[in-house]
Amino acid sequence: MTMEDLGGLATESSDPRYARLDQMSVAELAQTMNEADATVPAAVQRALPQIVPAIEATAARMAQGGRLVYVGAGTPGRIGVLDASECPPTFSTPPELVFAIMAGGPGAIVNPVEGAEDDADAGAAAIDDAGIGPLDTVIGIASSGRTPYVIAAVRRARELGALSIGLSCNVGTALSAAAEHGIEVEVGPEVLSGSTRLKSGTAQKLVLNMFSTILMVRGGKAYGNLMVDVKATNHKLRERAIRMVQTIADADRDAAVAALETAAYDVKLASIMIRRGEDLAAATTRLDAAGGRLRAALEEN
Repeated sequence: MTMEDLGGLATESSDPRYARLDQMSVAELAQTMNEADATVPAAVQRALPQIVPAIEATAARMAQGGRLVYVGAGTPGRIGVLDASECPPTFSTPPELVFAIMAGGPGAIVNPVEGAEDDADAGAAAIDDAGIGPLDTVIGIASSGRTPYVIAAVRRARELGALSIGLSCNVGTALSAAAEHGIEVEVGPEVLSGSTRLKSGTAQKLVLNMFSTILMVRGGKAYGNLMVDVKATNHKLRERAIRMVQTIADADRDAAVAALETAAYDVKLASIMIRRGEDLAAATTRLDAAGGRLRAALEEN
């Protein structure tokens, strides 16, 4: 698709329902945007048959030691950075396990770099620089599905044997064609024509939420719906850790605090210590033997 063809994309088109946007009151604008945003989850739901197998394939590679890498430009790139940056504090993952590559480099997260998204060579080079290999998964994110930087990155990742996924908000995109798994969340025209930080950005955030959360849950980072690998780095998170240990180990607050302090506020170890009546060393051995999965460690004889 050439630049001249961009007007044919749903994400770039103008919806006549919003033709008098500049004449609306604040209340009308808010209602209009809210109604438009409410359609996004349904669009994501329609894409679940594309999303689910892509997550399953990613989980299989990560179970073998692979990494998850987001690649994007502009708003999609920033959404990738946001999702990746939340994984270490939420799931205690190393920063290199889930990370994002931004067209234009880290500075482009705050200050746009003109023309960065059109540099296909830079997209391919970024994949080489990241040392992408067969166990890794690369998710290219582009609302239009035609961003040269992202397509080149996905194509190069696929050449290197990595799992390649393309996430866009149009149908029949070049990004989907370049990737092994194409995910197309068709959100339609934006309230403000072409402003894909709106519905498209919301859709991308929802899908990436699914990827990172489901992958971490499948990887043993949760017990029930509790984020038991959270890093308790502030008062709020320490209190959350205490409540989790109380719930998992059916313990009172004093016992939970004592175990957590002994285990450097590791929720899994503290829970095992109380539930199994073991010291820190034994609890650590038990958790390691269970591959870090708390449920398996608690239930193992």
